[in-house]
Order: sequence, then structure tokens, then C-alpha cells
Amino acid sequence: MNEEKMRYILASGSPRRRELLGTLDIEFEIIPAEGEEIITSDVPSEVVTSLSEQKAKEIFHKLFRDNKDTLVVIGSDTVVSYREKILGKPKDRNDAEEMIRNLQGETHQVYTGVTVIYGSGGEEKSFSFYECTDVNVYPMSEKEIMDYLDTDEPYDKAGAYGIQGIFGRYVKGIEGDYNNVVGLPLSRLYQKLKTRDLI
Repeated sequence: MNEEKMRYILASGSPRRRELLGTLDIEFEIIPAEGEEIITSDVPSEVVTSLSEQKAKEIFHKLFRDNKDTLVVIGSDTVVSYREKILGKPKDRNDAEEMIRNLQGETHQVYTGVTVIYGSGGEEKSFSFYECTDVNVYPMSEKEIMDYLDTDEPYDKAGAYGIQGIFGRYVKGIEGDYNNVVGLPLSRLYQKLKTRDLI
């Protein structure tokens, strides 16, 4: 651990990201970014990288001037992609139903972008990366789809599901990082923080 005092900020209100970051055994604050998300691409990897950078920048620049310690702000964004089309959070039940009908019996991708902006004494550095995981879903019966849509789970999550929730029973398997599907590619983030003496 670097002896210099670090102040870690997670620029996300996601309870799943908070839980994952908590496993790194560091003290961190949660200050969710509130700015308008500006999307200038329809390429999933570019979208998540850009949005994670926007979130990290917003919080870093809010806190940087008054901060005496080394500020380490972590921004992250996750999207679900099916046949190269980004699936965001469903607008309503019909939207969620369309997403689940597309995903069932198929393979889709989950992309998470991460940006870390850090610095002290007027110096600012940053790095960004994204992770992609393939998710294979079992075919679902009509009853299974309807029963799932009757739960609260689909409506606040990209792609209308959370792998760690009820929908997990329909996931046949993944290729890649499980934590990336939850919302934060933790091991890769840890390695990148470590190589920069930020943890």
C-alpha cells in the first residue's frame, strides 16, 4: 500500500459496484455522478468507455481543488449488447419483454468501461479500459418469461436482468469475467491500480 494518503471515490450509486469494490479492502466514498450522459457512438466498447470517463471527470473536478490527499475517482458504466445493438434499462414492461425474448436461447455481450482519474497537487492522470464478457442464456418458456417480468428485477438494469439475481437461473454459462457482468471488472481494475501504486 502506498504510504501517501489516498482518498478513493466511486462515482456510481450502484450497490453491485459498491459491493465489488468493497472486496478490495479499501475505504472509499460513494458520490454518484449526476451529469447528463452524452453518447456519441453506437459501438458498445466506445460507449461504456466514454460514459465511465464522463462520470469520473465530473466527480474528480468537483473535488479536486479542495482535496489535499491523492484523489482516486473510479467511474464505471455497463451495457448489454445483443447483435451489436445496445440494450439499456427498459422503459417499461413491453420494452423489458422484448429484451428478454431476444436474449433467451441466445448469446449476448456485456461491456463494462472503467475510468480512473487520480492526482494531487495540481497533477491529474487517468486511464480507461473496457471488458467484454459473452453470456449464454437457456431458452425460456412463455411462463418463465411472464413470471420473470412480474418481478422487480428487470426494470432498473441494462438488458432487463442482473446475473446475480433471479435471472441467474437462466444463464447457461459465460465466457470472460463474471464480475464484469455484475458491473465492475474487479480483478483487472485491481491490477491496474496496483501497477500505478494506487493501492
